[in-house]
Amino acid sequence: MGRMTLAEKVGQMTQIDRVVATHDVMKKYFIGSVLSIDDTVPGIRRNDPMKVNNASAARWVTTVNKIQEAALSTRLGIPMLFGVDAVHGHSYMYRSTIFPHNIGLGATRDVDLIKRIGAATAAECTATGVRYVFSPTIAVCRDPRWGRCYESFSEDPELVKNMTAIISGLQGQVVPSNSRKGVPFFANDKTKVAACAKHYVGDGGTNKGINENDTVLPWSELVRIHMLPYVGAIEKGFVISDMMGIDKITTPIGDNYTYSIEAGIGAGIDMVMVPYNTTSFVNGLTRLEHRRLAREAVRKSLVLLKNGHDSSPVLPLPKKAPLILVAGSHANNLGFQCGGWSMRWQGFNGSNVTSGTTILEAVRRTVDPTTQVVFSQQPDQELPPYAESKGQSSNLTLPADGLAAIESVCGRKRRSKCVVVLVTGRPVAIEPELLARIDALVAAWLPGTEGRGVTDVLFGDHGFTGKLPRTWFRSVDQLPMNVGDEVYDPLFPFGFGLAT
Repeated sequence: MGRMTLAEKVGQMTQIDRVVATHDVMKKYFIGSVLSIDDTVPGIRRNDPMKVNNASAARWVTTVNKIQEAALSTRLGIPMLFGVDAVHGHSYMYRSTIFPHNIGLGATRDVDLIKRIGAATAAECTATGVRYVFSPTIAVCRDPRWGRCYESFSEDPELVKNMTAIISGLQGQVVPSNSRKGVPFFANDKTKVAACAKHYVGDGGTNKGINENDTVLPWSELVRIHMLPYVGAIEKGFVISDMMGIDKITTPIGDNYTYSIEAGIGAGIDMVMVPYNTTSFVNGLTRLEHRRLAREAVRKSLVLLKNGHDSSPVLPLPKKAPLILVAGSHANNLGFQCGGWSMRWQGFNGSNVTSGTTILEAVRRTVDPTTQVVFSQQPDQELPPYAESKGQSSNLTLPADGLAAIESVCGRKRRSKCVVVLVTGRPVAIEPELLARIDALVAAWLPGTEGRGVTDVLFGDHGFTGKLPRTWFRSVDQLPMNVGDEVYDPLFPFGFGLAT
């Protein structure tokens, strides 16, 4: 620090987007960090209307190294830090392992699992040159109308606090005894990354669940509910503003940028997001180990909400049966299965953007060869993947086509059993009459690329163990309703989950 000029110090506190991180800019301004968002990852050309994201790990490394060479050419040769949104795996990387979103991981309540997921994510990131991830999201979502609710581990602050253990997986487990609190630490290990707990205290408690809205509550409640997960996380890392975040300090946005800088840095922000083959065997084996971990996370995250009528359970299903009908638009769509922040900010539609296993494919691989599997899509365009404000919903109901599919398969005139698997980023309203027709109901959340984790529990290779990380309401009129409220009459309470 004593050798650095003011310009070098300022540059080290500046993060810019990859597309503007030219050699000249990096060298002239001593830039400390570079990021890629969904349409500026290596290999994507900004003038490409299709925004094709299929760059190899080698392409990522080449891109990052080129920028790093510019940083190292400066007077002091300080390496830059390259960061990405790795909110559920290295999810902007082509053919990466995409783990369940946090709502699903919250359902597992498995601290060891979350650490291993952090380590696997870090390993896939470092293999592409990334040493900094904008993860985990530790918002305590108190209203499922919030479009980012699936990024939250739970409505319960204690559960969210426990799941911040993912930071140890990302950065390294053992912190030296002489390490000072508030000083970032990550292990001297080429497979570890710096983590970034996000976004800000109170982000999950906004009025009516509106993204980036005001959070209005007493100070004691802010500390008890929303501050709890952040305290330990802030001790483990440095603080960066979000994309053009300091611009929003003023109204209108960017109205007084000088003040925004002063207020932001004065508040304690360390960096400002300004913006804008080893052998095939090793790579393949490494990826399959990571996919096995994702599959484990999926099966532990699924929550069994109903299993038969009275004392006659429906699950697990027999692998050998005359016929299995798989219906619904989300059964054979990897994009819908992964949700937002997967390859693109708003996710994607289809199964040809990245690799993985859909639920339909998983069923076909799991059942006996003599079992006939029939698929009926009944396309539904009302529920594409979403991220941030795009996911705002005031009614949280099943779409018309989704209801039609359930009513058709689970209709009164049937002789077979009907199992409904909800691929959803949050609880949805389920009418009592509809619930009565369903023989078994499973919340699969947004499980990511590994659909076989779903069939692992549906067909009994593993038991259901997931517990609801948030309250499942009866009617949207009850919202917001969270565990501990004086008036608490949910369809399924917080922590509910049947076992098999």
